[in-house]
Amino acid sequence: MSLTQTTYDELRQIAARYPEARSGLLPMLHLVQSAEGRITPEGIEACAEVLGISAAEVSGVATFYTMYKRKPVGDYHVGVCTNTLCAVMGGDAIFERLKDHLEVGNDETTDRRPEDKHSITLEHIECNAACDYAPVMTVNWEFMDDMTPQSATQLVDDLRSGAEVSSTRGARICTWREAERVLAGFPDDRADEGPSAGPASLVGLGIARENGWTAPEVEGRPAVAAGQGSRERAAESADTSRAETETKVDESPADAKHLDNPAKGDDAQ
Repeated sequence: MSLTQTTYDELRQIAARYPEARSGLLPMLHLVQSAEGRITPEGIEACAEVLGISAAEVSGVATFYTMYKRKPVGDYHVGVCTNTLCAVMGGDAIFERLKDHLEVGNDETTDRRPEDKHSITLEHIECNAACDYAPVMTVNWEFMDDMTPQSATQLVDDLRSGAEVSSTRGARICTWREAERVLAGFPDDRADEGPSAGPASLVGLGIARENGWTAPEVEGRPAVAAGQGSRERAAESADTSRAETETKVDESPADAKHLDNPAKGDDAQ
């Protein structure tokens, strides 16, 4: 398979989004995966050509991040978190059950049976920062929460059969290539589907509201009750913080003393 002219045009479109074109490399690699099903030598060469860098530089990035795959991925990428909390809550048992059920090992893709509409790539993955829903799985990086070996088996069977599946806290699941296109920056208009947060994530907020707790006052700003505030206030705060940081950088001499080493410059031993 070779990259189409449309894909080349979209790679250039991504690069043009950034003041420094090479900042677009990560979404460009996702676009390559959307078109090719993996990171191919041709995809690496195309990114290098568009960005004016070497293929070795592109390859260095593509081999560093685990979301970029060097061999074909199935129609759905199913990840099972096997990090500490998920593991002790049942993640290891889920992963073992799915390996047996799908008859694949880690980072392997199922053979498509006559009754299957879709293939699945199974991979154990590290912490997904969703410990309050452990054990968690992902399908094309969308969360599936509070899983069990039984629900995990049903999930992959539904995916293989072509049944519609939705994320626990997100949209309907699309194919892996479609998801890669979204990660490349081409929306599929599903961003507002499904809940964005679940009960476990909101427990602390509920406790704060019940007790009337507020955030502490900062530099004369009024205290903010839990759950209150506005985007405008957040943006203003961010701008203020950025300005203060830039001022501190401008005022910092190159030979400034460090708190853990008061000696300066040539005086340091």
